Amino acid sequence: MPIYDYIYGTIDRSSDSVYEKSLKRSGEEEEESADDVDVVHLTHLTTPESIYHLRIGFASLASKPHRYTYTLSQWYLQLLWPFTASCSVLVSWIYGRTFVSESNTLDKLKLQTWVVPRYIVQYNLPWRREAINSLIEEAILEADAKGVKVISLGLLNQGEELNRNGEIYLERQPNKLKIKVVDGSSLAAAVVVNSLPKTTAHVLLRGTVTANKVANAVASSLCQMGIKVATICKDDYEKLKLRIPVEAQHNLVLSTSYAAHKTNWLGRRVMSAWRIAGIIHALEGWDLNECGQTMCDIHQVWHASLRHGFRPLFPVA
Repeated sequence: MPIYDYIYGTIDRSSDSVYEKSLKRSGEEEEESADDVDVVHLTHLTTPESIYHLRIGFASLASKPHRYTYTLSQWYLQLLWPFTASCSVLVSWIYGRTFVSESNTLDKLKLQTWVVPRYIVQYNLPWRREAINSLIEEAILEADAKGVKVISLGLLNQGEELNRNGEIYLERQPNKLKIKVVDGSSLAAAVVVNSLPKTTAHVLLRGTVTANKVANAVASSLCQMGIKVATICKDDYEKLKLRIPVEAQHNLVLSTSYAAHKTNWLGRRVMSAWRIAGIIHALEGWDLNECGQTMCDIHQVWHASLRHGFRPLFPVA
C-alpha cells in the first residue's frame, strides 16, 4: 500500500494477506521460465515527462494515457521539471538497450511491454536513426531467441524513413526469424474506417498521405465503400490513385478547398492500435509479418479485434 495510506489511516487491512498469497503463488510458479513470453510490444519514450508512465512514475497518470496532454499541465509536474530532466537523462544513459516496462496476461497469452529508451526528438534526428534501428533490431533478435511469437512495433519504431515500416529487419535476417513482426497498420486503418459516422459521404485526407501506409489503406477502403475521398495536393492525388482499384478510383477527388468537406482525418492519435494488433496476431495465430508494405485485411483484423473483446476508445457511430 502507498505510504500515504499508512499515514492517514486509510490502509486496506487485507493488503498483507493478499501480498502473502501473491508471494506463495510466485513461489509455485518459479519452475516456469522467466522468458516464457508470447507477445512483446516494443514501445518508446516520447518526452521527458513520459517517464512518469513507467513503474517509477505516477500511477494516476499511467492509468489515463488518453488524457496525457491534459495531465501534463498539472502544476506539480511543472515544479518537478528539474527532477524530470535529470531522470530522463539517467534513463537514456543507464539503459543502453531496451528494458521491460510491464508484464500482463490475457487468456493464455503472456504479454510484455519493452521500452526503447529514446525520445521523439532523437527519432527525428537523421544521424541517430542507425543507432535506434540497432536497438530495435537487438530487441527483435532477443525476443526471437526467447521464443516470443509476435512483436508489435510502437508508432515511432516502425516509421517509413526509419526502417521502412520494419521491413529492413527481415531483410537483415532473411529466413532466420521465427518471430512475427507486426506494425499494426491494418488495425489502425480499421479503427479509422469503422469510427466514421455511418452518414459520412466525403472525407478530406491531410498530412503526410502517400508516405503513410495507414492513410493509403484508409483511402482505398473508403473509396471502395463509395465514400468520396479528397486530397489537396496533386502529387498525393496521383500517387493515391495508383493504389486504389480501378473500379473505385472515381471516388478519389482532387480538391481546391478545405471548406467543402465536413469530415477531416489527420492519420494520427490511434496509438493503442499498434499494441492490440500484436495481441490479435498471436490470438489468431496468423503466420505472416505485417511490415513494409504488407498489410492484413483490415476488415478481417477489425472483426477479429471485436471478437476478442477489444473496442475503440470512442463508441462507433
